[in-house]
Amino acid sequence: MSPIESKHEVDSRFMALALNLGRRGLGRTWPNPAVGAVVVRDEPSGPVVVGRGWTQPGGRPHAETEALRRAGASARGATLYVTLEPCSHHGRTPPCADAVIAAGITRVVSALEDPNPQVAGQGHARLAAHGITVAVGVGADEARRDHAGHIRRIRDGRPHVTLKLAISADGKAGLAGRRPVPITGAPATARVHRMRAMSDAIMVGIGTALADDPSLTCRLPGMGARSPVRVVLDGALRLPTTSHLVETARETPVWVIAGEAAPSLNERALRAHGVEVSRAPQRDGRLDLAAVLALVAGRGITRLMVEGGPILAAALIAADLVDEAVLLRSPHLLGGGGINALEGLPLTALTRSPNLVARASERLGIDTMEIFARP
Repeated sequence: MSPIESKHEVDSRFMALALNLGRRGLGRTWPNPAVGAVVVRDEPSGPVVVGRGWTQPGGRPHAETEALRRAGASARGATLYVTLEPCSHHGRTPPCADAVIAAGITRVVSALEDPNPQVAGQGHARLAAHGITVAVGVGADEARRDHAGHIRRIRDGRPHVTLKLAISADGKAGLAGRRPVPITGAPATARVHRMRAMSDAIMVGIGTALADDPSLTCRLPGMGARSPVRVVLDGALRLPTTSHLVETARETPVWVIAGEAAPSLNERALRAHGVEVSRAPQRDGRLDLAAVLALVAGRGITRLMVEGGPILAAALIAADLVDEAVLLRSPHLLGGGGINALEGLPLTALTRSPNLVARASERLGIDTMEIFARP
C-alpha cells in the first residue's frame, strides 16, 4: 500500500480485479453465478496478489477454491476478495467457507451477501465465527450487475432478461413483408456477438426463426464454443428440420418451447435431430411468457438474451419482463413499409418506460448503442 492509498482504496482496487476475473465465466457457469476471487498478502513492499480464481465452466470448481489452490501456503494470513458471499452449504462440493477457514485466510472482503436461502449470510457468519474479519459491500453496485442473473433467478424464479434491438434512423427493424436486412455495422455486430458469449441462452420467436433462418451463435474469432443455448418460442411447432438451428442442434443446443397442443409428430421430428422440446401453457393463442421464463430458469438459465423479433420484444415490454434493453441505432433509413421495432407499440414504450431508465450510451462505428435498465 502506498502512503497515500487508503485501506478502502486498496480494497476497491482488488475487488475490481476480482470482478474482472468473475466476468470471464459469464455465460459458462450456469446455473451457478460467475464469481471472481483474489488472494492478497500484505508484504513489506505492499499488497501482493498470490492467487486468482473464477468460477469454472459448468459452475465447478468455485472461484474461491480456485484462488486458494493457486495461492497454496501463501493464503495463510492473507485477505480474500470475492464478488459474492462464499457458500456455506454442501452441494456437489464442500462449502467454500470451510475451504477459506482451512486455508488460514484472516480477512474476507465480500461484495455481496448471496440471496440464495441456502447461504443468505450464513457463509459470512461461519467465517466470522472462526475469527476471520469480514467486510461486506465493497464493489456492491458492480457486483449486483454482474450477478443480476443469479439474483433474479433466486428472487423471482426467472432469468435476467436483456432485450437487444437494432433499428434504423426511422425506427424500423426490417423491410416490408418482414424481410430481414442488415441494419448496423461491423462494430455493433461484434458487440452483439460478445453479448451472446456472455449470455446463458438466446431467445427468438418462431417468426424470426422462419424469416431469418439464423444461427444465433457467437462468431467472434475463436469464440464459437462460447455460443449460448438457443431457445425458440414455437407454439405450434412450425420450426422446419431444414433450418440452420435444427441442423446444428447437436453442435450447439437448441431448445424449442411449444404449446401444450402442438403436434406430437412435429416434436418427434425435431427430437430426432437433437432438439430438446418443452411444453408451456398458452394464453390467447400465444405462449405464456412468464411460464416460459420460469421453465428456462428451472433448467438453470440465469442470463437470457432476447434478439427477436418485434412481436416477442413488444410482448416482453408489455408484460414488464425486460430487465435491460440494448438499443442499437443506425443512422440509415429503411423507408416506408418497414416493420416497427416493437409490434403494436411505439418505441417510447421502451425508451420512456417508467420501469427502465437510460444507463449508458456509446458510439460503435457509425452506430449508437443505448442501454436501458431497471433503476
